Amino acid sequence: QVQLVESGGGLVQAGGSLRLSCAASGRTFSSYNMGWFRQAPGKEREFVVFISRNGGGSTYYADSVKGRFTISRDNAKNTVYLQMNSLKPEDTAVYYCAADPGLVVTTTPQRYRYWGQGTQVTVSS
Repeated sequence: QVQLVESGGGLVQAGGSLRLSCAASGRTFSSYNMGWFRQAPGKEREFVVFISRNGGGSTYYADSVKGRFTISRDNAKNTVYLQMNSLKPEDTAVYYCAADPGLVVTTTPQRYRYWGQGTQVTVSS
């Protein structure tokens, strides 16, 4: 069982930055692939970025955030981070972190077993 708690959301102007954190419980955090997803009002949950288990040597970004967002993980702190730069109004959404016990990169929400409660990110124009 893994419990995830996101933090760091807020209101920011376009072009600004935010760093989201996702703190995980449990001693097996390093064995999970981690992902960030987002959901805007009236839209389906959307994949944002993936980082592989253990050392996080593999990452995969949605085209919409590539070059602007950076994912990282600190297994000693049981935490995964999402640094978001050059934010745009279309980045406004609730952001969720999720844990996947699988072995390969996955962008499908249904493949992730554990989810946090989400943190709101609002980007004003």
